[in-house]
Amino acid sequence: MTPATRPVTALSGVGPALAARLAKLGVETVSDLLFLLPNRYEDRTRVVPIGALRPGARVAVEGEIQLAEIVFRRRRTLLARLSDGTGFLTLRFFHFSGAQQQQLARGVRLRCFGEVRRGPVGLEIVHPEYRLADAPDRQAVLDALTPVYPTTEGIQQGRLRLLTAQALAALVQEDEPDLLPPEAARELACSGLREALQFLHRPPPHASLELLESGRHPAQRRLAFEELLAHQLSLRALRNEIRRDPGWPIAAPGLLGARLLETVGFPLTAAQRRVNAEIESDLAAPHPMMRLVQGDVGSGKTIVAALASLAAIEAGYQAALMAPTELLAEQHAQNFTRWLAPLAIEPLLLTGRLGGRARQATLAAVASGTRPLVIGTHALFQEDVNFARLALVIVDEQHRFGVHQRLRLRDKGAGRYPHQLIMTATPIPRTLAMTAYADLDVSVIDELPPGRTPVQTVVMPDSRRDAIVARIRAACLEGRQVYWVCPLIEESEVLEAQAAEDTATALAAALPEIAVGLVHGRMAATAKERTMARFKAGELGLLVATTVIEVGVDVPNASLMVIENAERMGLAQLHQLRGRVGRGTQASSCLLLYHPPMSAAAKERLAVLRRTSDGFEVARRDLELRGPGELLGTRQTGLMQLKVADLMRDADLLPRVQAMADVMQDAHAANIAPLKRRWIGASTRYGKV
Repeated sequence: MTPATRPVTALSGVGPALAARLAKLGVETVSDLLFLLPNRYEDRTRVVPIGALRPGARVAVEGEIQLAEIVFRRRRTLLARLSDGTGFLTLRFFHFSGAQQQQLARGVRLRCFGEVRRGPVGLEIVHPEYRLADAPDRQAVLDALTPVYPTTEGIQQGRLRLLTAQALAALVQEDEPDLLPPEAARELACSGLREALQFLHRPPPHASLELLESGRHPAQRRLAFEELLAHQLSLRALRNEIRRDPGWPIAAPGLLGARLLETVGFPLTAAQRRVNAEIESDLAAPHPMMRLVQGDVGSGKTIVAALASLAAIEAGYQAALMAPTELLAEQHAQNFTRWLAPLAIEPLLLTGRLGGRARQATLAAVASGTRPLVIGTHALFQEDVNFARLALVIVDEQHRFGVHQRLRLRDKGAGRYPHQLIMTATPIPRTLAMTAYADLDVSVIDELPPGRTPVQTVVMPDSRRDAIVARIRAACLEGRQVYWVCPLIEESEVLEAQAAEDTATALAAALPEIAVGLVHGRMAATAKERTMARFKAGELGLLVATTVIEVGVDVPNASLMVIENAERMGLAQLHQLRGRVGRGTQASSCLLLYHPPMSAAAKERLAVLRRTSDGFEVARRDLELRGPGELLGTRQTGLMQLKVADLMRDADLLPRVQAMADVMQDAHAANIAPLKRRWIGASTRYGKV
């Protein structure tokens, strides 16, 4: 039995209860335990003289207990005074047993480890890890750097170290197979799998902590390469599987699309025409389209989605557009209704708040196929929603939906699988997109419509509020409109952030001649919709809102946006918010207000926005500053849940990973399935979303 097939219960000390806890960490086999790598390391191989200790250091010390006592102040506490001849250190225990109290007696010699801090009477360590200095170390790690593992409730670090020691011993006896092709090992100039695992679980004392903590040690890079390769191969396999699924071939003559372009009053950009042609080609195929359309804020993704919908409708099928919020679904419904009215096509809107007879009538129209275009939120995939001939699913802001949500909508294709058009206004760098979305074809709308003016971005402290209010008054009196965005709905004692409700009240008092509206996520949907309609109609000059307006809201007359506490928001979110202005012909501005002092990271984020309005450049910097998790939506989608690799840190490996995937498929196909099992397990359906 190999480590990959041996259950973790085969290890000494692992019963059903501990196995259940280990399963929460993804550990079910001995092999899983080997690939549960440390988050960080501690150097306990060198004992530091107590006299040389500094607050904040995590160190190993050794000395003799000079005094042990229980004190009663605010809480019962056990104190032990440790000395090694160079100084004194207090060991402080708030939770202790009678056995510990007896063990920590005067004259006992201890080896301790913990974080040094300043105490009432000098330096101290609170709840140190310790053992008798003359007792053998059962964890056998003092001849190596000490690993600190990811853990869960009920599993202590000491237990994980003992278990990994057993797993490493099993690795020596029954080798975990090395699944990388020899050419990969030569190219990476790395050691074999067994050596890499042994090193990373028990690094020798001379190993560079700095290199290990940066994740760039050759042993880590070797495993990162293997993990990225497993994901690449898995997504490619899913792509091939999707291409075998039956789809709805859509080969419409394009008459409805041509009529739409005649009525909307603006021509498509070259980028829109290119992407539209790619979509038309995909729709004509007998297998489902899986296409991701990237486009910066305002690049015109929605009209491309409308053209795809009309192709499905003209061929006699249904199309569904799913948006992440009711506000955005309503916005899409309004746009599509306006565009398609001359074509005698009326979209249906289906959201969670639709009820009673109206919901029943809507469901009947969807089930009969008499209404070929349905726009909605997650309500679209509820069990009682049935489509007659659903041939196209459009998912807007795809990273806001979970895997199972999109799967359930895909499964409503009535015997065949609908084409999927996935849209995002969060640009993803090309190499990263090729890796994270290897199961998708990627189109990029990399051109803004003519007439769009760049938005001037200014960063200023919130102490200049009076000058900003005067600027708002001037803009509104000139007939233009303004957004004021706040990150919170109510005052918080924790965050020094201006709440939207208080801000709206204060601005209405300061600007009595201007109509002020308020929109936030806790408002009733009807009230929110009514306020947005008034703002869009020009009845409100100033709209105070939370980030509920981040995506999709389109008011061309709005030319000024003020974002409160911008230092607390991420780059992608700020760029999305900024995209709500500059949608008309007049010069537009975005004022990023901050409350000093700002952190260095916040200063860098705001500086990026001041320097560029290019969404791809913003995304690149966002990736550098925050990593890919939120950019790709992996917390929700389950895509690329990486154990060792980091898509930003290891970006230089991605081209070689893609090339090696070709080599694996051509010459080492037998290794692909075990490689995917090692790193991904049974999560194989996530690419069909």
